[in-house]
Amino acid sequence: MASPAATGNKLKRRSSLSDFSPKSSSNKEGAEQEWLSLVDGKVVLVVNVACLCGFTGQYQQLQQLQETYEASGFTVVGFPCNQFGKQEPWDHNEIEKFAEDKFNVTFPIFSKINVNGKQSEPLFEFLKSEAKGIFGTESVKWNFTKFLCGRDGVPHKRYGSLTKPMSIAKDIEKLLAAPKDSATTTITDKPRSTQVIVRQALI
Repeated sequence: MASPAATGNKLKRRSSLSDFSPKSSSNKEGAEQEWLSLVDGKVVLVVNVACLCGFTGQYQQLQQLQETYEASGFTVVGFPCNQFGKQEPWDHNEIEKFAEDKFNVTFPIFSKINVNGKQSEPLFEFLKSEAKGIFGTESVKWNFTKFLCGRDGVPHKRYGSLTKPMSIAKDIEKLLAAPKDSATTTITDKPRSTQVIVRQALI
């Protein structure tokens, strides 16, 4: 739940997306306000992307999600990362042009970041700690790991590289249906077979 937690005689508010200000693609003044206006009160899918990856084709379904749910208060946000197989070597303009030309991407793509290690983007440190991967691991395993956050800005669930974006649609719809001032709803998975757990090892 995203309700404040008691700490002594004080109430400590749970962190949310709005507490962070990742560097925008333009690096211009007002980037923090740009981020707040993008995520405030919306259901957000944060994805670490790469243009030369075997999962790069997922851009197509990510854009499909954007077109389907944007009017309802949803957005995808892409963060290029070159930490996995050096599969995002281009500069921002090249990345953005590739995504637009090949996949007609309209959702925002922010500046290139690290998602693991000492130089990791603070936003991803937050996402990883709140929505852990398989067996409770925190590190991002590969490109196109996805973090779905509710309207309250709290991470709801992590999805690995193998998870196709359109398969997340029902979870997105459940979060969109929740009141804007409500805590993020936890969606409980059905019992998973050993085979499914193995396939999700990239989470």
